[in-house]
Amino acid sequence: MKRMLVRYKAKPEAADLNQRLIEAVFQELHAKAPDGVQYLVLRLADGMFVHFVQGKTDIIPALDAFKAFGGGIKERCLEPPQPHEATVVGNYKVLPE
Repeated sequence: MKRMLVRYKAKPEAADLNQRLIEAVFQELHAKAPDGVQYLVLRLADGMFVHFVQGKTDIIPALDAFKAFGGGIKERCLEPPQPHEATVVGNYKVLPE
């Protein structure tokens, strides 16, 4: 199973916009409910965002909301997105909000 982790630091003035764009991605995911993909995004207190996707990782970038999110990502960042393949070492439970 493919797993990717992407992290970047948003500019302070762009962090809220970045979050709203990500929330739109999750709204589209909930509406379309694609099978075979898991997606998690964390916003850290220092402006860092961490995205984790596993499974059919090509589903997320194909979403219209994700395309809108990705359109201005470079302008919203202090540190650009850094993608990494990831290996799960352990996983207990991640509870939904």
